[in-house]
Amino acid sequence: MIPAKGYAAQTAKSDLTLWKFQRREVGEKDVQIEILYCGVCHSDLHQVRDEWGGAIFPMVPGHEIVGKVIKIGKDVTKYKEGDLAAVGCMVDSCRTCDNCKKNLEQYCLNGCSWSYNAYEQDKKTPTYGGYSNTIVTNEDFVLRISDKLNLAATAPLLCAGITTYSPLRYWKVGKGHKLGVLGLGGLGHTAVKFGAAFGAEVTVLSTSQNKKDDAFKLGAQKFVVTTDNEQTKGITGYFDFIIDTVSAKHDYNTYLAFLKTNGVHICVGAPPTPSEISAFTLIGGRKSLAGSLIGGIAETQEMLDYCAEKNIVSEIELIDIKDINNAYERMLKSDVKYRFVIDISTL
Repeated sequence: MIPAKGYAAQTAKSDLTLWKFQRREVGEKDVQIEILYCGVCHSDLHQVRDEWGGAIFPMVPGHEIVGKVIKIGKDVTKYKEGDLAAVGCMVDSCRTCDNCKKNLEQYCLNGCSWSYNAYEQDKKTPTYGGYSNTIVTNEDFVLRISDKLNLAATAPLLCAGITTYSPLRYWKVGKGHKLGVLGLGGLGHTAVKFGAAFGAEVTVLSTSQNKKDDAFKLGAQKFVVTTDNEQTKGITGYFDFIIDTVSAKHDYNTYLAFLKTNGVHICVGAPPTPSEISAFTLIGGRKSLAGSLIGGIAETQEMLDYCAEKNIVSEIELIDIKDINNAYERMLKSDVKYRFVIDISTL
């Protein structure tokens, strides 16, 4: 076994603290990565506090992992020692179900292995995430990253980036479309960058007037304060698509009214409580309320390559790992522009 250390939650009520644990030895098809940076996702907070249920403790969060290959198994063909590499939200899947065969490992019918708070495919061995100094992963779930990009700012692309890239590509959002981005946070700011890069007219929908300048800097053409009735009058029936990045409870019916006939409201944020949807908000305009979960490995690599080509990275605040608990509290207050990233050298 490989000695490792990281920051872990021991219970749903405890702060994250230093914890020593073990990674598996590098197998024939495995890659060991020295972790350099790890992004901080809002889902990390949900899971360490067991807000979604089923938490496995001790829990080392983190699924936006960027680092350097330090060891490979004898049958590894895709990587060599010294390569820059990344690990996202998954570390394995069954590989055999219909979805896995279609490069949709995130929808594995037998259950993919998430990077933390989950089990390996043996359904017994817990997975531990990127708030740590090293990780061992099968080469098929390791991703290449470009040395052209800022490595720390690349880390959030492994979740926030692919979470917004995938649905925008699936629904072929681009030139001629009006796209509303609901919420300008870790997910929302990447949605603005991708939407603009794909050629859509992007409007940021926010409750915070003070985010207006940032919205335009990120590439939006319009900005609407959703609590201002005069402003929202102008967008009733306006959008082809809304990508909803909000993780707090909100009324979907309000935003469905902003869609054109045949418009699609795409949920990528995950509020902790259910919401009521009026059938009339859907049937009155043949509208769709849809969802999307990250992307498969091939699509995530496509996204990373696209970002290298277009020089797209996240807007980040780099933090010391000892400040992670404070970062969680700040994240709850939306006090970050727009993603915390942990400098793992501070571990």
